Amino acid sequence: MTAGPDDRTPLDRDFFDRPVLQVAPDLLGRVLVRRTPDGPIELRLTEVEAYAGQADPGSHAYRGRTERNAVMFGPPGHAYVYFTYGMWHCLNLVCGPEGHASGVLLRAGEVLDGHEWAYERRPKARNDHELAKGPARLATALGVDRRLDGSDVCGSPDAPLSILTGHPARPEQVLSGPRTGVGGEGATHPWRFWIDGDPSVSPYRAHTPRRRNSTRRQVGT
Repeated sequence: MTAGPDDRTPLDRDFFDRPVLQVAPDLLGRVLVRRTPDGPIELRLTEVEAYAGQADPGSHAYRGRTERNAVMFGPPGHAYVYFTYGMWHCLNLVCGPEGHASGVLLRAGEVLDGHEWAYERRPKARNDHELAKGPARLATALGVDRRLDGSDVCGSPDAPLSILTGHPARPEQVLSGPRTGVGGEGATHPWRFWIDGDPSVSPYRAHTPRRRNSTRRQVGT
């Protein structure tokens, strides 16, 4: 599947300046472009999760602004990249009015172009569908790390990240359910959205309580 010439209009800031539960499902089918020194990689988004800032116990912003999550409190249309488990990065898109700290975690997608660069970073992927099947795999395949934190995805045409109009998923294709790995009060929020039947969508995993002496996990944005 490839995006046609009429689908390559970049999404503007107004797209992201909306409530997170509107933006998240509307991102499905959009094309994420990652421009690297090797060449561009294009990916069709197939799975995302919404995080509603300080109103959401599952969000990194729930307890307020910190040096780590500062980008979330800024203007919409910017990338929030965090490092987790001491080894993986995850890519999120800030949305909603400035100061609300809402964001969408990009969980999975189908690589449309730049497969050679994605496979260089994900050599253990058994097929194209596995290249970006899960948020850490997606970020790894695209070469995303903390250096891209704060990048403007609505900026110049040669910016490292941008989102194209693509082919938005039809409403009947979009399913929703609880977010992967989120526990506590936010465990049942049906704020994970995915394209039904797409092979690049990652499997759902419920939250697993950890032992007291283990590192606490916090997922999402």
